[in-house]
Amino acid sequence: MIGIIVLIFLGILLFLIEFLIIPGTTVAGIGGLILMASGVYLSFENYDSTTGFIVLVCTLFVSVLILVLALRSKTWKKAMLDTKIDSKVNLGPEKDSISVGDKGIAITRLGPIGKVRINDITMEGKSQEGYVDPNAEIVVLKIIGSQAIVKPLK
Repeated sequence: MIGIIVLIFLGILLFLIEFLIIPGTTVAGIGGLILMASGVYLSFENYDSTTGFIVLVCTLFVSVLILVLALRSKTWKKAMLDTKIDSKVNLGPEKDSISVGDKGIAITRLGPIGKVRINDITMEGKSQEGYVDPNAEIVVLKIIGSQAIVKPLK
């Protein structure tokens, strides 16, 4: 009987390792499932069906109980990443010095996103009308964040 209990507890331990430390389906989870199933199977094989069902119910209850206790403990807060990012991208002075209607050139091919130079400022540009070849003249339609929405000047 002690061998069955050891198999079941090793299975629960491996299952906890799988669930809390090594995410995904790995050897620990599969091994834990095999060990727990083997312990329950041996209890049915070596003892009567009543004992087997008691072992099965106890195994399920203890597994769920240990999992709930492990997830509720405060020790996992120390192990997990808990940072908040409250910074923003510095748009700089270039946003204020570029306005709708300004003209510039495409530095790279806009297909549809690339680099543009407007008022001697290099920034990311997005073509509203398909592709724009390098060194083509462009006009600013809109400024969104640090990106200029442009179209080719015809």
